[in-house]
Amino acid sequence: MSYDRIASILSTLVAFDTTSRNSNLAIIDWIERFLAPHGFSFERIYDETGLKANLWASIGPQDEPGFVLSGHTDVVPVDGQNWSSDPFTVTERDGRLYGRGTCDMKGFLAVCLANAERMAQAPLARPIHFAFSYDEEVGCVGARGLVSWLRDQPVRPQACFVGEPSGMQVVLGHKAKRSLVATIRGLTRHSSLAPQGVNAVEFGALLVAEIRRIAEELQESGARDALYDVAHTTAHVGIMQGGTALNIVPDRCEIRFEFRAVGQDDPDTLVQQVKDYASRVLEPRMQAVDPASGIDIDVFAGFPGLDTEPEADVATLAKRLAGRNDHAKVAYGTEAGLFQAIAEVPTVIVGPGAIAQAHQADEWVAIDDLMKCDAFIQALVEHATRA
Repeated sequence: MSYDRIASILSTLVAFDTTSRNSNLAIIDWIERFLAPHGFSFERIYDETGLKANLWASIGPQDEPGFVLSGHTDVVPVDGQNWSSDPFTVTERDGRLYGRGTCDMKGFLAVCLANAERMAQAPLARPIHFAFSYDEEVGCVGARGLVSWLRDQPVRPQACFVGEPSGMQVVLGHKAKRSLVATIRGLTRHSSLAPQGVNAVEFGALLVAEIRRIAEELQESGARDALYDVAHTTAHVGIMQGGTALNIVPDRCEIRFEFRAVGQDDPDTLVQQVKDYASRVLEPRMQAVDPASGIDIDVFAGFPGLDTEPEADVATLAKRLAGRNDHAKVAYGTEAGLFQAIAEVPTVIVGPGAIAQAHQADEWVAIDDLMKCDAFIQALVEHATRA
């Protein structure tokens, strides 16, 4: 496929402001209109508001197990970032295409769409499916509904390729994630009567210290997987908010934290460890002053890890299609773990771009990577005619 064709489609996709806070229906409408003349069939899986949708687009014999090309339509915000060009207009400089989502991950979507005509003209023995989801950037939200729908279909795909930025290296694993919010309910008093109150911020600080202790324990003596840049499970506190004035004992504090676990560790066990500390150590001290005080800890997002064996058929196929023999694991999360855990579809990650370029101002993808991705998908189409 020509570079000009891919770049033109990417420019159109980037022009849609699909920041996760917005509806993605306009871009889904456009993709359907683009694919319809090539004979694709469609299924939309909406969110509960009807303002966002996943798109499952298929071509080829539907009674055979085929191949999934999975990506997300949403992007992260540009708010507060200092861009040197319009983030929603693709700009070419020095062998790179700049714009929000060029790397993560509309570049992959553009290459998929650019090959739609090739797929339509090929005598496919196995179908090829596009799985384009919403709200990946806020916790793989949309993909959950998509893979749950897929699990109930009569024919399950034989392989899934998630096009997150990997420099077209085949990625066999990523960490599992749990995102949590802890709400500390205290008792307010004037600061001159501080001992008569329950200081939510102070008890929140004790909870943060325990999360930090767990993080250090994991770093010092936890399980290891050398394929990851950070070889151990991590714990991280990202936000802590509470208090209104210095002379008021705060009665509320909110903490947002996460675990990212290697395959040997169970993230839910770590979540329970924090909950047990709150209930056994902190709440008795709080409730001795005020029985109504306490700590609520809830998981608000997360996804299972991906752990595909190097000898698995999907890994062997992906390496052959990519023209590579190496593989890796990554710390960032994707919908790949959902495809594998819920829909039971063997899955790897392979896509253009580098995660270091994602989410930042002047996000970019290398043109060379897009063309390598194009070669991968062309090879997949050829394979699907013989599979």
